[in-house]
Amino acid sequence: MRIPPYYRLPTWQRFFAGMIIGAIVSWCVFLFIFGILQEDQVKTIQKQKDIIQVLENQNKIWREDVDLLNKKNEEKLTVKDIRVKLMNGERFHFNTLMTYNVEKRVKDDLSDVIAKDIESVYSNRKLIKKAIENTIYKMDAKEYKVKVTEFVLFTTIYIEIEVAFAK
Repeated sequence: MRIPPYYRLPTWQRFFAGMIIGAIVSWCVFLFIFGILQEDQVKTIQKQKDIIQVLENQNKIWREDVDLLNKKNEEKLTVKDIRVKLMNGERFHFNTLMTYNVEKRVKDDLSDVIAKDIESVYSNRKLIKKAIENTIYKMDAKEYKVKVTEFVLFTTIYIEIEVAFAK
């Protein structure tokens, strides 16, 4: 089998030359458009990098300020109030006055804790709990002991207690 000698005819020579020139021109156009698009992408990426750098710096400064404020606020946290709740007063037929008296006595025992910082109160929480539980409360010729069932410590100390007979 033999290839026909079309390369000798001028019309075919022009066709092949046009194909080669078209390929070269289209390749140049492709490179030009690709270069422009890549340049735009590089500019966009550079802008985004600059924005990210600025935002990271702002975020770092913001975090440092927040950490500093948190440390200052932690130093300022103090106990401001004490709340006591008697949970099983109805079992012993306590009226509201007796319930109030027990809660008030427990609050009075803990009145020294008010205006102290939370860290020192937290370090003495077991001592506070034992002081409450070891006190005997006398009402209506009966002696009662209390047991702390819940002790929540923050700017307000919340204590739930249960009453039992002392002996």
